[in-house]
Amino acid sequence: MEFLGKNYLLRNRAGLEIYDAIKDLPVVDPHNHANVREIAENDNYPNVWQLFAATDHYVWEVLRKRGIPEEYLTGDKSPREKWLKLASVFPETVGNPVYEWVHLDLKRYLGIDTLIGPETGEKIWEEANAVLARDDKRPQQLLAEIGVEVMCSTDDPVDSLEYHRRLEAGLGRKLVRPTWRPDKAMKIANPGWREYMDKLAERFGMKLDSVHDLVKALKLSHDYFAEHGCVASDHGVEVPFSGDADPADADTAFCKAMDGKELTVSDTHEFMSYIFGKAAEMNAEKDWVFQIHMGAVRDVRACLFANLGPDTGGDVCNYYQDHLTPLQGFLNRFDDKLKVVLYCLDPMHQPMLAAMSRAFGEKVRLGSAWWLCDNPVGMRRQLEYIGSVDVLSCFAGMVSDSRKLLSYGSRFEMFRRVLADVLGEMAEIGQAPVELLIKLAIEMSYAGPKRFFNL
Repeated sequence: MEFLGKNYLLRNRAGLEIYDAIKDLPVVDPHNHANVREIAENDNYPNVWQLFAATDHYVWEVLRKRGIPEEYLTGDKSPREKWLKLASVFPETVGNPVYEWVHLDLKRYLGIDTLIGPETGEKIWEEANAVLARDDKRPQQLLAEIGVEVMCSTDDPVDSLEYHRRLEAGLGRKLVRPTWRPDKAMKIANPGWREYMDKLAERFGMKLDSVHDLVKALKLSHDYFAEHGCVASDHGVEVPFSGDADPADADTAFCKAMDGKELTVSDTHEFMSYIFGKAAEMNAEKDWVFQIHMGAVRDVRACLFANLGPDTGGDVCNYYQDHLTPLQGFLNRFDDKLKVVLYCLDPMHQPMLAAMSRAFGEKVRLGSAWWLCDNPVGMRRQLEYIGSVDVLSCFAGMVSDSRKLLSYGSRFEMFRRVLADVLGEMAEIGQAPVELLIKLAIEMSYAGPKRFFNL
């Protein structure tokens, strides 16, 4: 079979038919980490490293695994030196989805079929940079080529959304909607939380003397985001919270932290649970989607965090987390009042989350296989399982969760191919008629997520 050819990830005739029906649907991406300034300014990418690897910790991690020194990843080596170092070991990453994603990006959007390797790195560097210098390969033009209809970035409550406004004014439509992510306000035990409170107070011209003042400031931010087209919040937590903490306990923790006093584990939990619940109340009032990314144990490799900071490839999943207990309290509190998407990082949590989604009805949905699972193996396992336990037509939809612009194409293509193959296999063994599976694939790939997120 041809590498990344017509039958890529498709193993049956019905799957080919289903994929043909969904491959050209517009991309609706409700969660990513887009650089909105980059898109709004719409300058040409200076080189292929900047577009393919400069912001992608998936790439950094596989290159570290092959012994590439940090100076060639996040360090001060030139982009050309970094690209050539990538090329020198890239054949050794075969079998990992990074190998497929990067080659998909090269083939689909830069028109380069050459395999990346030590003998071809220089050639690809020259050819790709020449393509990226063209006017039709600037960020906005690439998004149009990919077929992105609408996408939702991830934004801090203090963000002025200047570049969202600039982009909308230039295009005359909302291509990138903001997403409200209050993690920095909620994670009271994190370094920098106290300084962040000063930023939030300054942003909204008020003093934060109590947790109730903090909630007022967050409400002002929430309203501001709504005025600028926001339809969802996102919450990255190691474990979810029930959201029903006592306001007095939350205020005690808030005042202690503002005064620089040491917090107990109970202080931290009560404060975070309280803010989690207040954010959900705000979402319910506006019919926003409440996205919960749960399970990530952050920064386990100390040297990476110390030298490079967060989001650099030092995060893992942990099976020994209790997601059921707090979710049960949270979902019961907001039962049928709040749209919720549950994103699963550790595949061992998927059975419980699928059953929980089914138990709580249409407004609670499973998100796409996330992070360590957003690959052909992880996506296939998730789709097969939730199809037998939950209802596939209520799937919340694919998201790229990416900081890299071309991922909106390659990751959605990979998902649609895996989806078509899973559904095609159902048709091949007589589980469902292919005409209904085609309708289901369209619903899952485009119509359903667009409707659920009000996009």
